[in-house]
Amino acid sequence: MSEVQEAICWSGPATVIVFVIGSGDTPLPRETFHLEGMAPDDFLPFPLQSAPEPLDRLGVVSYDLTFDDAALDLRDYTRAVLHRLCADGRAVAWAAYEGSFHFDHLLTPDIAEQVYGYCVSGFEPVVEWDGDALRGDDWKHRIAEVRAALDRLTTDAA
Repeated sequence: MSEVQEAICWSGPATVIVFVIGSGDTPLPRETFHLEGMAPDDFLPFPLQSAPEPLDRLGVVSYDLTFDDAALDLRDYTRAVLHRLCADGRAVAWAAYEGSFHFDHLLTPDIAEQVYGYCVSGFEPVVEWDGDALRGDDWKHRIAEVRAALDRLTTDAA
């Protein structure tokens, strides 16, 4: 089992946690996450309130997508979810470990190794399932580019 797979299964079942900024603050319906022939056994959307401006105007939503079968390979599923979250407009979405989210540290170098996938509208999603790669300089550089895309999105929304 890969390091990422172990981390998303820390509580027993496999939980893919994704965040999206730019798609509004109304969560998408459960059926939206029936992708790659899979559907989460548990679906918890969280519109994140009290976001700083202009994030609040763009909308910030987190989704916990839990699968009872911890042996499922969720790489392709994660990629499909990220693609779906960025498909309907200008948005930035990412998959990250539990506890990695804080408005002061969105896609910053100090949490880059906790982000295992991302997507920016207009581009293909990227998912990394190797822990060593997540700790590498190349990955930090990629996450910095995603942060720059988020900064452009928020500047345009201001």
